[in-house]
Amino acid sequence: MSSENSGSEFESISPPQLRRIELKQEEGRYILTVPNQVINSSNQWQELWQELKYFLQHSDRKWSAQQSVLLQAGDHLLDSRQLQNLADILKQFGLQLAVIKTSRRQTAVAAATAGYSVEQFNLLVPFPLSDEQNNILEPLYLKATIRSGVEIRHNGTVIVLGDVNPGSSVVARGDIIIWGHLRGVAHAGSHGEKESRIFALKMEPTQVRIADTVARVAPPDPDDLQPEIAYLTKEGIALSKAFSFEKNHEFQQSTGYWLETVTEFPKLKVEIAAKSSILNKVLKSPLNLYKDI
Repeated sequence: MSSENSGSEFESISPPQLRRIELKQEEGRYILTVPNQVINSSNQWQELWQELKYFLQHSDRKWSAQQSVLLQAGDHLLDSRQLQNLADILKQFGLQLAVIKTSRRQTAVAAATAGYSVEQFNLLVPFPLSDEQNNILEPLYLKATIRSGVEIRHNGTVIVLGDVNPGSSVVARGDIIIWGHLRGVAHAGSHGEKESRIFALKMEPTQVRIADTVARVAPPDPDDLQPEIAYLTKEGIALSKAFSFEKNHEFQQSTGYWLETVTEFPKLKVEIAAKSSILNKVLKSPLNLYKDI
């Protein structure tokens, strides 16, 4: 039978020639790690999931109903069918596949399309990269609607061809480009990149964040809906019509903020926490921004 290690990690019951299944409990969820061995075919994935089923069946552990599971997929390539097979097996034991952590863009796309939260990360490399090289991954392109409860995290730019619904979130180290309706949470420049921007065909987010600055958008004028870009200025986050942004704005490396060469009228209320409290105060400025200081 399996035994519990250090109160949070479980050994698999391993019939002959079975790969080791790593399963540990951390912060209210289980983390399932795929073995490092190369897995080249759908049959091999099916065998691996059956090994997991064997482990769950023969474990002394009582699995909590609807406990969420994070799959550490590493560099393995998984499609939606393989993820569904895994989800079905976990469901038999009251576990719910919720998050896929992967370094493969194809796996991230398959997971997001299937409605799972996604965390995409860098692979470790045998030689150091410069800060600029290590800063941004290739863009993550998703042709899907991001549904409520789904979170997308990527160490680069995220492009969504579809809507981002309320209750969902997109977190990117680079820009966020929504070719649809943004109604959830969008956080660009997640590692402090102030140059990052958020673009949407329809900008109605629950919240936007660029680097460490947070803002919410006022209700849009239904007669003036057009693509907009959210960007960071000294005064806070502002909005601009997308078609005129490049010719009317420039990013100043010296200050770390975007500068408007033609004044627009942003519609954002910026929320900045000072110590433990947030004070609401109207900031009179040419940009007509409302800022919490």
